[in-house]
Amino acid sequence: MATIVKTPAGTWKAVVRKTGWPTNAKTFRTKRDAEDWARRTEDEMVRGVYIQRSGSERMTLEKALERYLSEVTPSKKPTTRKAEATKAKQLIQHLGKYSMAALSAEVIAKYRDTRLGTLSKRGLPTSNNTVRLELALLSHLFTVAIQEWGLGLTFNPVLNIRKPSPGDGRDRRLSAGEEKRLLAAVNNHSNPMLGWIVRIALETGMRSSEITGLRCHQVDLKKRVVRLADTKNDSARTVPLTKLATETFRAALENPVRPKECNLVFFGEPGKDEKRRPYAFTKTWGLLKKKLGMPDLRFHDLRHEAVSRLVEGGLSDQEVSAISGHKSMQMLKRYTHLRAEDLVGKLDKLERKTTRRSKQTADH
Repeated sequence: MATIVKTPAGTWKAVVRKTGWPTNAKTFRTKRDAEDWARRTEDEMVRGVYIQRSGSERMTLEKALERYLSEVTPSKKPTTRKAEATKAKQLIQHLGKYSMAALSAEVIAKYRDTRLGTLSKRGLPTSNNTVRLELALLSHLFTVAIQEWGLGLTFNPVLNIRKPSPGDGRDRRLSAGEEKRLLAAVNNHSNPMLGWIVRIALETGMRSSEITGLRCHQVDLKKRVVRLADTKNDSARTVPLTKLATETFRAALENPVRPKECNLVFFGEPGKDEKRRPYAFTKTWGLLKKKLGMPDLRFHDLRHEAVSRLVEGGLSDQEVSAISGHKSMQMLKRYTHLRAEDLVGKLDKLERKTTRRSKQTADH
């Protein structure tokens, strides 16, 4: 049974009481709005589909993201925690004042289009992938809120909108001249670790974090493998080493300045707490590539170069995936054009063989 009363402030309060359901009350500016809400609520209770939405109506996206960052994000990797905090800032800036209940597919689609039309800090258009990842965070927030927070949300509106296409991804390759200049520069650097790290990236396709986080016991020079326990995809993998990579690791492991108590292959100077952390070279890399006239070269491009060479070397997708750690074959699709280019040469050889065979048959 619904009760509609006028409050001292001049608003209208609707109270719905029904056996088997919690008492529900809400205040409106007009009596008609209060009656409509009460009628709709009672109808939903009768049909057994009523969900108390007051939680989602009270909680703003800003508050929801703050809760997500404090409860969900801490269980993730440090790099993921940092990335989610950055994405949350964008979502809060544009949608923070909306209540969770008010975030419709239409509102989120407008956010998508607005973000795609803005420029990044570097003055370039915001990439499709950046917006995709922001929407992925928002989507997971809704999933957690629906399943665990009891806010009265019934569906995830992010699932109802089109996501920006992933794009082709970067395809920055090193020319022979660039590689020669790069290796000469890093090998002449005051700290030999920079040269070892760059060479290992080019030889193995390992990620920057995987290389710098290596402990000595993970490198097996006898079997010529590196055993990675903690990767971006949370799955362990064993990386085989070329002869050059093996010799590079040998030099790194025999580094005469390594302190006895340090188990890191690539180590930095002690911090204020006197603990050594992985060698940090981001700033050095940035200065070096500008000096070499390659400002667009990212360290991750060395991984792309290494994987491209594996593909060009004739390894199967499964073999390349096992070495590189790409979780899905979809991620390897960007390298398929290399196989197509290789096939052109094979087709030419096949064509020559067929022509020769036809000629021999004609002669007989």
